[in-house]
Amino acid sequence: MDWIILLSEKCIWFGFAALGFGVLFNVPSRSLIPIFILGALGGFTKVVMMHFEINIVVSSLFGAALIGFLSIPFAHLKHAPPPIFAIPAVIPMVPGVFAYRMMLGLIDLASDKDPETYSNILSLTTHNGLKVMFILMSLAIGVALPMLVTRKESAKQIRFRNPIKRN
Repeated sequence: MDWIILLSEKCIWFGFAALGFGVLFNVPSRSLIPIFILGALGGFTKVVMMHFEINIVVSSLFGAALIGFLSIPFAHLKHAPPPIFAIPAVIPMVPGVFAYRMMLGLIDLASDKDPETYSNILSLTTHNGLKVMFILMSLAIGVALPMLVTRKESAKQIRFRNPIKRN
């Protein structure tokens, strides 16, 4: 029961962080509530999957994909492009702790000379760096893929004028 309270608290903080990035990026005020909802739902998905011991990369991918898919109906509802909703909502899922640990490891690698500790620090730094890279890739794919998949349906009413006249 305690993990449900902790989970709901984390979801609210994910939503407020997304809302903060929405304000920072100066999105239209009509899109702030959907950004909060998307950030909370994406964070909820990521945290629940991690609670059930699913890898953080996969959890981030599913959280970002949920944000990407749900940003499309919100975009139609609020008459704004989907990235206005998806980008601020997905930024709180960026792995800042792992990037920080990687940077500290790089600083330690520049100063430490002992071969035994050097290889340990190198291993941890590489591990954190690769984790950051894969999480960022999963966030980008998770947000972009739903928009690319549904692009044809969303823009099928667009008609282009033919600039070349035929005889």
